[in-house]
Amino acid sequence: MIPAGGFVLNCTPQITLPSFLSSILRSHSIALTMITNTLLTVAVVASTALAAPYWTNNRVDPACHIVFDGRVPMNITPTSLDVQSTNTLFNADYVKGNNLTWSSILQFPYGASRFDGDSFRAVEVTISDKSIFQKQVGFRRAGLQFLKDAPDGEGGKGVKTLHWSVKQDPAKPLNLTHEYLNVWHEAADYSNNQIQFQTGTLIGKSENDAEKKSFKILDRAGKALWSVPIDFSNWQNFAAKLDFNQSTGMDQLKLVAGPLATNLTGGGQYQIGILKKPTGTSDVANAGYQEPNLNEGQIYGGLFLEDSSKGCISL
Repeated sequence: MIPAGGFVLNCTPQITLPSFLSSILRSHSIALTMITNTLLTVAVVASTALAAPYWTNNRVDPACHIVFDGRVPMNITPTSLDVQSTNTLFNADYVKGNNLTWSSILQFPYGASRFDGDSFRAVEVTISDKSIFQKQVGFRRAGLQFLKDAPDGEGGKGVKTLHWSVKQDPAKPLNLTHEYLNVWHEAADYSNNQIQFQTGTLIGKSENDAEKKSFKILDRAGKALWSVPIDFSNWQNFAAKLDFNQSTGMDQLKLVAGPLATNLTGGGQYQIGILKKPTGTSDVANAGYQEPNLNEGQIYGGLFLEDSSKGCISL
């Protein structure tokens, strides 16, 4: 049975949580806990801009056993990601536009996030007019899937923490009049997403400018669990133990909001990238408006899933 939701003030990042939960951490903030089936840690980073020199000050290595590692090596050969025989990070076939290759979708801007250290680099997922997956003409999408992530696999068992960092590219801005899925866990039957990290104007919602320019955590029913403004200059770090955490710069993640009951049943897989929904339709997968000449991107870093079954979370 899923535990009842509740809120508890907590000023320390050290917490003992049930196996199913969702909490949010932020550096230099008082902590607020909520209970849930998964643990997501949300971090807002004040670090280097895109053009700043590469540096590793205050960067750290993950502290826990890594189940799936999507951190991109500094010496990556982009074309190695195009076929499964040489792609050791992600699924080479999914999820991307028909007849597109990952080497044409992904870019590799300079710099690294908190958990990239000096061995890994940022990766930018881009979308264009050709970013149509199968026959889903309403969406423009490109989503990275961890190589060994299976619908009934280890990613959905026990207690896991998903880490990701995001940074905005001023040369490829998102159009925040649309709704975007950025990081999500899609159920095995494709019926919904148990956890979704989104931005932009949510379909069916009347949102002001500040709400459009924020990242939101939603449950599978589309209920907003938490939000934070987009930082258009700096790294923002997040994690999902399927408890949410937030930190700034290279500071440790600290709890700001936590346990809220939510339903994570149904297996499935993680996706990290961009799914841009259309406007002007209720059939978002198959119809609606997408402006032409798309050139949008979302920069990611520090992508990995770790085992938190013994309470370990990389902060």
